[in-house]
Amino acid sequence: MLLDKFKEMAAFQAELRDRKLKAFGAVTEELLSATEGVVEGRRVILAGTNNYLGLSADPRCIEAAREATSRWGTGTTGSRLANGSFSEHQALEAELAAFFGVGHAITFSTGYAATMGTCATLAGPGDVILLDADSHSSIYSGVKLSGAEVIRYRHSDPADLAKRLRRLGDRAANTLIVAEGIYSMLGDIAPLQEIADLKRQYGAMLLVDEAHSLGVLGERGRGAAEAAGVEDAVDFIVGTFSKSLGGIGGYCVSQHAELEDVRYCIRAYIFTASPTPSVVASTRRALQILRDEPELREQLWDNARRLYDGLKALGLAVGPAPSPVVAVEFEDREAAMAAWQQLFDNGVYVNLVVPPASPSTNYLLRNSMSAAHTAEQVDRIIGAYRDLIDAGLVTPSAA
Repeated sequence: MLLDKFKEMAAFQAELRDRKLKAFGAVTEELLSATEGVVEGRRVILAGTNNYLGLSADPRCIEAAREATSRWGTGTTGSRLANGSFSEHQALEAELAAFFGVGHAITFSTGYAATMGTCATLAGPGDVILLDADSHSSIYSGVKLSGAEVIRYRHSDPADLAKRLRRLGDRAANTLIVAEGIYSMLGDIAPLQEIADLKRQYGAMLLVDEAHSLGVLGERGRGAAEAAGVEDAVDFIVGTFSKSLGGIGGYCVSQHAELEDVRYCIRAYIFTASPTPSVVASTRRALQILRDEPELREQLWDNARRLYDGLKALGLAVGPAPSPVVAVEFEDREAAMAAWQQLFDNGVYVNLVVPPASPSTNYLLRNSMSAAHTAEQVDRIIGAYRDLIDAGLVTPSAA
């Protein structure tokens, strides 16, 4: 029957209910700050929100959203091509383009739509897309719709990418390479210098998803491409407003004037209502704060290093280098679930990631830091992990 394919998920959800484990879709009843809330009746430190700069609770962003709602209403009720193009959308696009130092920008209603829609449109039948094997679901969704030949290269492996470009021969000139700045599950950073060199060598085009690196990397917070010094080699940058900018929505920016023509070919842009005025206003204000207050980025990295160093000192299986995303890996499913529950019971909310969402067969407890976390909160998170070891739920050698 049509719905039989969902039986495995139904069984998994039933198991979670039996365990009273609410790691997925936990309900937040109250937000106390950018870093604390009441989740499923328990006051917790929010350590899994991607709120990297803490701007979702910034009074300046909230006031901008309030004023825009009073002026423009709660929604646009139409797409950008119909009645949904407001002057505020154009202003945000101009500010995004200026921030990235390029000439052109498109805004979308969600980050998923931005990435999926752009990847679905730039390449088509007869073209090739080379994407990192650990790419986000939105990228996979987009390239599947594109009609292009899709080839995966090993995660963050320039040598494997080079091999596949060589095999394409003349077709490399009709190839779009796709990479992410920071990969969302493990927090590792793409080797964009090497990828950009290959892009230039073979005459391909390069798209970088800066969803988790905007506001996090680079001297001006523009992302991994800026940090690697290769912005001139990146043809398209996509990203989201839902992380460092604390709202919802997405964007694509480019140095290529053709982006203005691409705009009218992206289904995810044409056939959906435009971003609401409140979101556009809060995003504009957040972008200004990101640009003008680099100390937020510095504080984020202080917190990230503090957490990473603390968890590594406990002997837990963290990544090879500090990042605002600090994931602890578990080979054992039962241990990961039990550890998530104890963390929650001890007042720390993190993300439990299970295959196939994790980039391997392992299970993750994914922590994300914010500039708004205090040193005391970070130490409490580390202490909660220490309690896991003391309780025998995980040992350093088995984590």
